[in-house]
Amino acid sequence: MFRIESEKELLRAFRSRDRKHVELPKGTQLPLFVRDYLSWVDPYGVRVFLVFVAPGSKQPTGIAFRRDQQGDPTLSPKMCDWCRTSTDAEIGLLTTDVDSKRRVGVNVCLDLRCGERLEAMSDRSGRSDLDDKARLMERMARFASETLGLELGAEA
Repeated sequence: MFRIESEKELLRAFRSRDRKHVELPKGTQLPLFVRDYLSWVDPYGVRVFLVFVAPGSKQPTGIAFRRDQQGDPTLSPKMCDWCRTSTDAEIGLLTTDVDSKRRVGVNVCLDLRCGERLEAMSDRSGRSDLDDKARLMERMARFASETLGLELGAEA
């Protein structure tokens, strides 16, 4: 669990190149108490924002993704790379810029509601979702560190 006190603190979680795109959902009241991670879709459905705290860190990390063209739905992935569920969720490619010349992506639930899906699956099976959510957070952190080169776990 973590807390975000202000819009300024939330924006600081994102890379400087992404901050200009961040648009909080209408009605967002701060401070925010976040259990696992925070995600939302912009009003136009073009960008998806993710804020999480990597295992071993205390500082939130933000990633601004773009929902790229999805192409042929029969060829789209059937399983999310992060939550590993293959539910009725729309799964597709979310991309983000590494720098001005390179873009990376990941096939995930396009609304990033992975945590809710893991929780629902655990509830149906009568088991705890703690291990599943820990793995989800590790996968998010691995994407941020390995593909974007973000330094996670460092105390600022």
